[in-house]
Amino acid sequence: MSQRLRNRYENVDLTPGQGKTSAALSVSLGLLSLLAAVCFIWPELFTTPDFRGFYNLDVLRTSLHISIAIGFGCGLLSMMRHESIRYGVLGMLLATLAALIGSGKIEAPDINTRGLYVGLDYFILTLIVLALIFIPLERLFSKERAQKVFRPGWITDLKYFMFSHLGLQLISFFTIIPVQVLLHESTTWELQKWVAAQPIWLQFIAILLVVDFGTYWIHRAMHEVPALWKIHAVHHSTTHMDWLASSRLHVLEILTNRLVGYLPIFVLGFAPSAVYAYLVFISFHAIFIHANLRLRFPVLRWILATPEFHHWHHSSEEAAIDKNYAGFLPIYDVIFRTTYMPGPLASTYGTVNDPIPAGIIGQFLYPFKCWLQKPKHQPNS
Repeated sequence: MSQRLRNRYENVDLTPGQGKTSAALSVSLGLLSLLAAVCFIWPELFTTPDFRGFYNLDVLRTSLHISIAIGFGCGLLSMMRHESIRYGVLGMLLATLAALIGSGKIEAPDINTRGLYVGLDYFILTLIVLALIFIPLERLFSKERAQKVFRPGWITDLKYFMFSHLGLQLISFFTIIPVQVLLHESTTWELQKWVAAQPIWLQFIAILLVVDFGTYWIHRAMHEVPALWKIHAVHHSTTHMDWLASSRLHVLEILTNRLVGYLPIFVLGFAPSAVYAYLVFISFHAIFIHANLRLRFPVLRWILATPEFHHWHHSSEEAAIDKNYAGFLPIYDVIFRTTYMPGPLASTYGTVNDPIPAGIIGQFLYPFKCWLQKPKHQPNS
């Protein structure tokens, strides 16, 4: 099924006039509207507790109705083009179903509990916001001009994006909670009080310095320790760089990075506002450095990681392999002599000797299969 989806919906040409663009919008908006209507009906199961207090239901309800109308209209428009009749009908059906579920008086009740939930609202909102930001940017400032919006591998990357957002509570359970339990008696440290008393902007910079130092070495270990590379190779398996490629991370790597990131944050006792600012920044920045952008940022690229810097990290060119490990601060690569920033921009991506499967299930199982395989006998040279 997944292979069929990839064959049919990847590397799709959205040249205007064929009806494919309106069909894609219709299906996308129809599906997102349907998921949003589900959030209204069962908010206790499908909305994120931390977000519920910020929602304006009137605005969200109006946005839902507008999305349904646009999705239905785009589907009708695409039907006028013979090549896109099926997708136009599908988009209209999804929009109609969303309208049926969302018709009448939708009221999201007040929920004061923090039970099990799936962050469907988080997935919908972030996908819409990021798509509205990065798709136009990548069209205007494309590094690879021929690369399509629905390029090869986007379906797999969208599944990763969905998992990381829908599984927010599950990921937190295996990262934040263990760290909090481990450090539950450290809240009286004088160092924590001193750190929390510093200006928020200074705490933000300190979090970047401290966390990126740890993640630099974890990232480097992921490349230089063969067993760990089998995990990280999944992230490097993408051969097309864009904003969605940042989501392709094996679950073991997600848990490792979160643990490494949260540990110094809790140990040092940074103020919640500084931590929230940091989390918002890294979420956006991680997507930005993977984007298909040709912007060079001549001065900034030596202070903060840019697409140029990180694209070279993903390059499959021999000189670029195992370079540019820093997630945010290139200074660590400069200090430890792992920087690679030649004049041109990177152009080829992917792993060199690792046959990574195309689907998310195969990629999840890939490191485990590699670990369980018996090493092949190497003949004497």
